[in-house]
Amino acid sequence: MRVTFVQPIRLLDLGLVSPIRSQTVYHAVAYAMTADTPDTIIMVSPTVPYVCIGYHQELVKEIDLDYCRTHGLPVYRREVGGGAVYLDANQVFVQWVFHEEHLPRDLSERFALYIRPLVETYQALGVNAYLRPMNDIHVGGKKIGGTGAAQMGLGTVVVGSLMLDFDKATMAQVLKVPSEKMRDKVFESLEQYMTTLAEQLGRVPDRRAVAQAYVAKCAEVLGRDVVDGAWTSTEEAMAQQIDARFVADEWLDQKGGLRQSGIKIHEDVRLISGAYKAAGGLIRVTARLAEGRIDDISLSGDFTILPAFALGAIEQSLRGLEVRPEPLASRLREVYQSLHVQSPGVTTDDFTTAIIAASGAAL
Repeated sequence: MRVTFVQPIRLLDLGLVSPIRSQTVYHAVAYAMTADTPDTIIMVSPTVPYVCIGYHQELVKEIDLDYCRTHGLPVYRREVGGGAVYLDANQVFVQWVFHEEHLPRDLSERFALYIRPLVETYQALGVNAYLRPMNDIHVGGKKIGGTGAAQMGLGTVVVGSLMLDFDKATMAQVLKVPSEKMRDKVFESLEQYMTTLAEQLGRVPDRRAVAQAYVAKCAEVLGRDVVDGAWTSTEEAMAQQIDARFVADEWLDQKGGLRQSGIKIHEDVRLISGAYKAAGGLIRVTARLAEGRIDDISLSGDFTILPAFALGAIEQSLRGLEVRPEPLASRLREVYQSLHVQSPGVTTDDFTTAIIAASGAAL
């Protein structure tokens, strides 16, 4: 008999929901999370198609808004990084919201754990999927899924999907490109380098069967029971707040995940900004703090950092942390180590100092 050392994982298989709720549901679970909230796996699909952009993207540079308006496609911004994507009911979104201590601290290990039941589900369906580090899923060199991660309040979030089918033609249309020739190249690239279960199996598989297979694989991989759970009234109230925020122009139109102007103080929320000169260049910090924790942060400057996506990963990793030297320095060291970050003349201590200085707190 299996011994369970932590409480069972709550499963919220919500089926088809509105487009906006298919995104805000996992945000709500994360931001409503308390010490007593069970780790949660959410499975959900949108009733109608829509477009979703990554947290750090600039709307007008990424999306053909005229096409989306003409074709009735809503556009939303999520709080997880990554690129713009067309989404519909042929994708089953799989969203983990766990307590931080129940997932690997190393980001690459966290992605590997999250991806394993996805890969094993595809394999059980007869598709030879595999992990392509750090966080993609491939079949024969073609991508069948990507993933993203974020920290929201007390919730450690990892998201991805099971690709039943995908409308590549519409995906190519919703992206903003400089010419129709380039749009043709986008479609050709999607055809060449992306695949789905429908393509691999010759049919669109039954959603319920795929979902059941995935839940079973999660229980095996995590060594924990996964049980049907209830969506709480607290989570619903939080979701309604986030629904309203996600349709606000100021949220959708912001640049880089945080508006740089119009500083506003409200109750326990404040915006901070500052600059710190490290040996390798100037670090600029703009952040939103909620009850002493980083709710939103943007880092920039004239320093060099590799790999190119490292700065976005750093920003995401800092969300939910208290603005104190110890947790900031610890998290920064983890990201640097897991991503093998190189930033000549700029250290993790420099980023910590820059954030603390911007907040006005003492080191």
